[in-house]
Amino acid sequence: MPNNKKLSKIAPSFADKLSFLKLGFRDIRLFVAAQKYDSFIAHFRKLTPKYLEWASHMRARRLFYFAVKNVPAYQTFLSDKQIESWADVPFTDKENYIKKFTAATRCAGGKIPATGIAVDESSGSTGTPYNWVRTTRERKESHAFISYFSTFSFGKQPPFTINAFSMGAWATGINMGIALQRNGIVKCTGPDIDKILNTLEFFGTDYDYMIAGYPPFLKQLYDHAKAHNFPWEKYKFSALVGGEGMSEGLRDYLLPGFEKVYSGYGATDLEIGIAGETPLTIALRRLAREKPEVRAAIFGEDSRLPMVFQYNPLMHYIEVNDNRELIFTITRKSVLSPRIRYNIHDEGGICRYDQMAEKLKALGYDIDELGKGGAEKNIALPLMWVYGRRDFTISIMGANIYPEDIEQCLYADRELAGITRSFCQAVAEGENAAVRPAFYFEITVPPTEDLKQRFADSILEKLIKLNADFRAAWHEYADTLKPEIHLFAEGDGPFKVVPGKIKQTRILK
Repeated sequence: MPNNKKLSKIAPSFADKLSFLKLGFRDIRLFVAAQKYDSFIAHFRKLTPKYLEWASHMRARRLFYFAVKNVPAYQTFLSDKQIESWADVPFTDKENYIKKFTAATRCAGGKIPATGIAVDESSGSTGTPYNWVRTTRERKESHAFISYFSTFSFGKQPPFTINAFSMGAWATGINMGIALQRNGIVKCTGPDIDKILNTLEFFGTDYDYMIAGYPPFLKQLYDHAKAHNFPWEKYKFSALVGGEGMSEGLRDYLLPGFEKVYSGYGATDLEIGIAGETPLTIALRRLAREKPEVRAAIFGEDSRLPMVFQYNPLMHYIEVNDNRELIFTITRKSVLSPRIRYNIHDEGGICRYDQMAEKLKALGYDIDELGKGGAEKNIALPLMWVYGRRDFTISIMGANIYPEDIEQCLYADRELAGITRSFCQAVAEGENAAVRPAFYFEITVPPTEDLKQRFADSILEKLIKLNADFRAAWHEYADTLKPEIHLFAEGDGPFKVVPGKIKQTRILK
């Protein structure tokens, strides 16, 4: 049972209460502004980055006190903790919170309401799929933000959206379809290439199409259309991707066939639509790709080029822990199962808009100029960058090799990228327990020894150039670090289709 005596001491200070009262009045304005896109954008243009930072933190504190009072699982979780300040509030994650308490006890009030609830299932990309309960209201709030993000990035012209995300219990598919109905026509095909091409043929070339789906699937669709002489060039396409990371190499690969390619960030553990790419963040990421000094000054020394997003700090309070992992608090009382300082173990960072502007200015770049070319001028929302999950990394002789590294190496060779459907990596163990990196590629042409050698030469050459840790270790342990390359036909080996699996595997265990 929770230590109620100890928990009773966790109460907002007088200063907190005054701040919460101020937020309450602001919440009314926010609610009114959020009803329409134009008023929503106008509302945020009036708020300074410093205010947004303060309000985000205070909203997180308010939700913390709400959870302490109303959520049985959270009360038990805190019962043996000594909390004097926000810094003492413990991080939660799947291991120490989700797995230890039932879904009902993690809900406000200690039970799942009988009506107005939808259940989403996570993809299980890191293990066992989980179920997540959400109220109608919290889903509607996510839908609104996704709709507004799409309008901000793609413009107000109503699109014909083909929703190619996997349908069913997964959080993204059905929710994306509902959210984007606010913007135009939607057909939810799921990741069915023939159905998508039939839809395009049926409705013709008069529409502006937006295709939403996982990044690798967009590549498969584009490659299939070209291979089967579909008249792709007669149509007007944009792409909205999500569910996993996307390299700039993949964006380059898709852009001849799509006028715009934007990505969103979310996690079923939390919610979809947490953040989105904007013209500013894409320009910043591409600048960092071309200019190593920009990458180092903004993101630090890392071989990976992170994905960069902007997010609404009045919906999510985001922090970074000592391991460079992003920590999330959903700051809305509409959330049935509060997540306070929740860690999904994505590595990354955050930066206030005005502080990013100063960093860029010191490097000789104007943040307003970087954001030009989009449907809207920049909005001063904070920036967040994401490298990916720690779980997907392999380490050999002190050199960390990330899936993002392999993807960058792959897309640096357009011919190899064109025949590759998926890839994953592992640590291979040989005789006498010797280990070396192993890379596995699913390809659309028959595997041959010559092709295997070409993959080996290309990936190794580019990995040495790209990854400083690998390059340093290579000079000392070349024999050990020479990777094994394994090629598989579509659906073979580790790429065998598993029923119910919707995301590509990046680490082979």
